[in-house]
Amino acid sequence: MRILGKGKTAQAIKNNYPNSTMYDDSDKEIFDINSDELTVVSPGIPPSNYLVQNSKNLVSEYDLFNETMPFSIWISGTNGKTTTTQMLQHILKNKGSVCGGNIGTPLADLNIKEKIWILETSSFTLHYTNKAKPNIYILLPISDDHCSWHGNFREYEKSKLKPLELMSEDDIAIIPLKYKDYQTKAKVKYYNSSFDLADIYNIDIDKINFKEPFLLDSLLALSVSKILFNEINYRLINSFIQDPHKLEEFKDKKNRLWVDDSKATNIDATIQAIKTYKDKKIYLILGGDDKDANLTPLFEELTKYNVEIFAIGKNEDKLFSLSNSYKLKLTKSQNLKNAVKKIDLVLDKSSIALLSPAAASFDQFNSYKQRGDKFKEFINS
Repeated sequence: MRILGKGKTAQAIKNNYPNSTMYDDSDKEIFDINSDELTVVSPGIPPSNYLVQNSKNLVSEYDLFNETMPFSIWISGTNGKTTTTQMLQHILKNKGSVCGGNIGTPLADLNIKEKIWILETSSFTLHYTNKAKPNIYILLPISDDHCSWHGNFREYEKSKLKPLELMSEDDIAIIPLKYKDYQTKAKVKYYNSSFDLADIYNIDIDKINFKEPFLLDSLLALSVSKILFNEINYRLINSFIQDPHKLEEFKDKKNRLWVDDSKATNIDATIQAIKTYKDKKIYLILGGDDKDANLTPLFEELTKYNVEIFAIGKNEDKLFSLSNSYKLKLTKSQNLKNAVKKIDLVLDKSSIALLSPAAASFDQFNSYKQRGDKFKEFINS
């Protein structure tokens, strides 16, 4: 067996199949393009890759473990899939669940003796998956993201919807109402808002401590608990602690509010963040690698609020042009440190400073976590 990639996912597969061989782009000269050998592709490698295009028997890691995978819950969508996965694991861990996939433990390292696998599932993995299917599929809203990897939004969307085509009559899906006409054999519940889910599964929103966008994540997690065990444990869901860099609020030495939303790497995440603070003057830090996304919907939304933009990173000129088109005030800041310095001069106790970049961080940082940590460091200094 061959494995494309040499990262964390590939190494986990290699540990399970020690006789397999790993390849990456540095191995083109020794890669047999005529081989019919089973080839497992790491999810981050795009379809345009030379090794992918010259593999005849290509499968995803999900397909590879299809026969041994226990009862599985797949969680996907553009934003919120990590939080929903973590919340669901938090409330089901005493029921024999483990979580992994796109976060934490690679699928190949999960214990097949556990009763339930909760898998955060990326569009990259779904693109290559053609056999495996979930027992329960939780799909959060889909918005423009990863277009440079998939080629366009439609291909990205198709990958997210693919599990529905593979599911059977015994499977359950919870998906946005937008896709009510999408063909599937699964039993489907549709939602357009958190209130829809609360009505469907008889959940009391007033007993949940989270606000949007995390309210939707918590309701999806509780919905699965209701489906599987007929339980709604408000105490347990309210004890969940959110990861850093997701609408993380903190105050500076002058008691002014700053918000680290560095995890917002696409426009929908930033739109949700803006809505959270719609009643305040917002100094918004935008910019980075937007992965060729269409940013027009974001700027259309920004016109509804009292927002002033501080642009950083690779797409600064693109943001400047859009700001002019939509008559929004934008200050070119080049980098995050400059943006913090400029906001420091105008921020007061009645306004907020929000890092919600709507872009990946790799043009200037190693990760969104490093970007968020640096944001706090600049403010504290």
